[in-house]
Amino acid sequence: MRRREFLKGSAALGVAAIAAPAVIAAERQRVLKFVPQTDVAGLDPVWTPTYPARDHSLMVFDTLFAQDDSYRAVPQMVDGVVTENDGLTWKLTLRPGLVFHDGSPVLARDCVASIQRWAKRDSFGGALMAATNELSAADDKTIVFSLKRPFPLLPDALGKSYPRICPMMPERLAKTDAFTQITEMVGSGPFKFVANERVAGARLVYERFDGYVPRPNGTAQWTSGPKVVHFDRVEWTIIPDPSTAFSALKSGEIDWWWTPDADLLPALRGDKSVNVRVADPTGQIGTLRFNHLIAPFNNAALRRAVLGAIDQRDFMTAIVGDDKTLWHDGVGYFCPGTPYASDAGMAALTGPRDLEKSKAAVKAAGYNGEKVVVLAPADIPNLKALADMTADMLTKIGFNVDYQAMGWGALVQRRFKEDPVEQGGWNIFSTFWSGMDQSTPAGHAFIRGNGKPTGPGWPTAPKIEALRDAWLAASDEATRKKIAADMQLQAFEDVPYAPLGQYFFATAHRADLTGMLNGLPAFWNVKRG
Repeated sequence: MRRREFLKGSAALGVAAIAAPAVIAAERQRVLKFVPQTDVAGLDPVWTPTYPARDHSLMVFDTLFAQDDSYRAVPQMVDGVVTENDGLTWKLTLRPGLVFHDGSPVLARDCVASIQRWAKRDSFGGALMAATNELSAADDKTIVFSLKRPFPLLPDALGKSYPRICPMMPERLAKTDAFTQITEMVGSGPFKFVANERVAGARLVYERFDGYVPRPNGTAQWTSGPKVVHFDRVEWTIIPDPSTAFSALKSGEIDWWWTPDADLLPALRGDKSVNVRVADPTGQIGTLRFNHLIAPFNNAALRRAVLGAIDQRDFMTAIVGDDKTLWHDGVGYFCPGTPYASDAGMAALTGPRDLEKSKAAVKAAGYNGEKVVVLAPADIPNLKALADMTADMLTKIGFNVDYQAMGWGALVQRRFKEDPVEQGGWNIFSTFWSGMDQSTPAGHAFIRGNGKPTGPGWPTAPKIEALRDAWLAASDEATRKKIAADMQLQAFEDVPYAPLGQYFFATAHRADLTGMLNGLPAFWNVKRG
């Protein structure tokens, strides 16, 4: 079905795929209607490292391990774990009763192929495979890692909840090149994807998979525990216009709006038929990314001078206002409240702000008046606010700012340009990352210092990379925490990026829905009434 045909057939003006207001009670018990942050641009969770793709994939696919509310990796598809040979051999046994949506049993060889494909695109997975001598299926139920060196964080790699997750799929699909997108969605998760009802830009539909066997014990937390489904069908409707989504939620035409606009929250909180809550306790962390390849920010002293001028309170107030329950300052290189956050070196961000001192530091570092191109996404208010604040701050401390506004899609493409600014290059842009993405050295993409493979910004920071390797090899948590603190200290020297603060977005849903989990939009455990 084409999007135009779908929209023409929709009864609601401006709302695709929302049923008429007179929804019968039986359908309300059977169907959950959800509005995601945006459409899912790519359905393959290995090919597409976006949050909507992650949320989609956790409905369709399952993972060997999963994450609980304490950020620990716990068994999910795995029934038992045995380590031998001083940690060089790991044997993972699959739970009984695991079945793919096409009716075939989940076998160890499916999992081996799935892990191998994922590891080619994911940095944590790549580190795991670099430590692996052989990954094999000993029999239909047993996955065996034979390691070159101990890798104590193996469950954490296979069970991480931030993109890219490690999804299990049939071997025939997992054999697809990791850089080629899979379009057939066959997993073993609690929902089946209804491909013939997909309307790009408008709708995704999922049906409960009756062959799914939840874990028999534990509590549903984050992505872990028994995934018990209470709805026969979940419909995702893409509603770009906030006022339309607002009206649909208040009238009951939709059940759950994942990211309502901040300025609409007071009205939603005043409606007794709607509940508003912070969904993800790790929030979103603002980041100011420098281009390390070209002047002036190929000079670490200039990056440190900018760091000294940043007042995170100003940046967070610019996007969410004065309500301190919705943002935190004093945010370093690891997400506050997670195990590796620390105070190491934080005076660089929390000490007194003195723009004149920063201006002098810019001059002392040898800035020669080069043009500084600030990329600003005009179509995303929060990110535009960060760009506006950045341009103003840089101007005040003596930089020659060239503010360039564009759509987010154009910015995403532009940031890959390594050319000088005279040839379409750039110097600085801002974005947000989920706090969970910045919770460990393994998955924290922006703190990496491995040059071109790091991606836009391209920092080279060998000391940070050495500390990351040491963290991955550490055998105990106390050592890992010490290494993470050292990594933060080194990041304040190398400044791969500048943290701008943490904010929390609210989610809104009909008051008769219960059982929502922390972290991400999970559609198991949720029920009505």
